[in-house]
Amino acid sequence: MINFNHSKFYYEVTMSSAYRIFHGKFGRVALLSMDGMLVPHAHSECHVLLKVSGEDTFFSVRNRRQPLTDKTAVLVNAWEPHFYDHQKGAKDTLILALYIEPKWLATLNRNLALSGRPDFFSQPCIELTTDIRHKAELLITEVFTFDTVPRDKLEELLFDFMVGITERYSEMCHLSRIGVSKNDFYDARILKAREIILRNSLSEIDMHAIAQQCGLSRARFFSLFKQNTGMTPQMMANIGKMQTAFQWLSDNRACTLGNLSENLGFSEQGNFTRFFRRHIGASPSQYQRAIDSYATY
Repeated sequence: MINFNHSKFYYEVTMSSAYRIFHGKFGRVALLSMDGMLVPHAHSECHVLLKVSGEDTFFSVRNRRQPLTDKTAVLVNAWEPHFYDHQKGAKDTLILALYIEPKWLATLNRNLALSGRPDFFSQPCIELTTDIRHKAELLITEVFTFDTVPRDKLEELLFDFMVGITERYSEMCHLSRIGVSKNDFYDARILKAREIILRNSLSEIDMHAIAQQCGLSRARFFSLFKQNTGMTPQMMANIGKMQTAFQWLSDNRACTLGNLSENLGFSEQGNFTRFFRRHIGASPSQYQRAIDSYATY
């Protein structure tokens, strides 16, 4: 079972918090204590959620509640809308959240570039096999040491775990066999709109102007965007803001959050803090203190 006996550490927690965050070419690895719901959101990375300790809980993926327990993991595709479905009155759950960069996986196995597609994982909730559970326990143990984790060791554990997951629960072989790419899932106009939105996360985004650039009326743009991505253009803009925030917090450890808040277009730092917490479950300052970055490697 994955449910580690870290009760002293765990029950000192009184609100959602970030305890360890690893940034690198692999993406992000986060040890999070969760005690409140998150807003619907998505990530550009493929996303795996493991329960470490605490109560069983749920994530909403594909419009259904998916259980996160000692025996299950929740799998979320890149760009797939989801949210943490915390139940009122439930105690905290300590979660290991993996946000794995498809480009990094592709350097190790080129077919894993397909992990950037929103149809990569065939099912959102899986039963952990004995082998995958063992790989997960090795990864969790390493993250829980609170010592420096060598980059090579963390990457090796991540890759071994992700290979176990993708070989058994992804559509990688099928997608590779039929010759698709990571981007041909989308209408080309919506793919163009996505790139414009993400590229302009620091600006006030004019959705009407983007619709025009894509050759669509405003109404058709919003309809086709939701049909293709499962989210609104504004949710995509929020992804861009969070991506910028994650990178900034990793690269600017000594700077104040006021500059970041202002650059992202928030009139007050408190508004940015609430926005950030509702997407990740921790405040920007907690997240910044918890980061171990391998970005310079």
